[in-house]
Amino acid sequence: MKVFVDTSAFIAVLDADDENHSKAKEIWRELVSKEEILLSTNYVLVETLAIVQHRLGIEAVRALQEDIFPILNIEWIDEHVHQAGIISVLTAMRKKLSLVDCVSFNIMRQLGIKKAFVFNTHFKEQGFNCIP
Repeated sequence: MKVFVDTSAFIAVLDADDENHSKAKEIWRELVSKEEILLSTNYVLVETLAIVQHRLGIEAVRALQEDIFPILNIEWIDEHVHQAGIISVLTAMRKKLSLVDCVSFNIMRQLGIKKAFVFNTHFKEQGFNCIP
């Protein structure tokens, strides 16, 4: 089974001060041990790296790059998907719904992915099964 991994999950796994840290670590270990196909986008990776570098420092970025990113399947966003994401943001007219989220929703639908490891309510609002 394929599971989409969002920025919120990566942050929760890495940041011991995150309110979802314990649960996120447990879920991450379970997903990896079950050898689930873990998928994300290059947009999520850029967003995650920026937040991790700002909050946790360069060693946490190194951990992402060396330990986490290599086990992911990365979907690289092209111009068409980017433009569709922009249209989704503008159509939704919601300040807190990001381009990265809208692109993630589009990619998940395009690839038929129904499950997301995420601590972001927008995925559930969009009809995806969220872990936890």
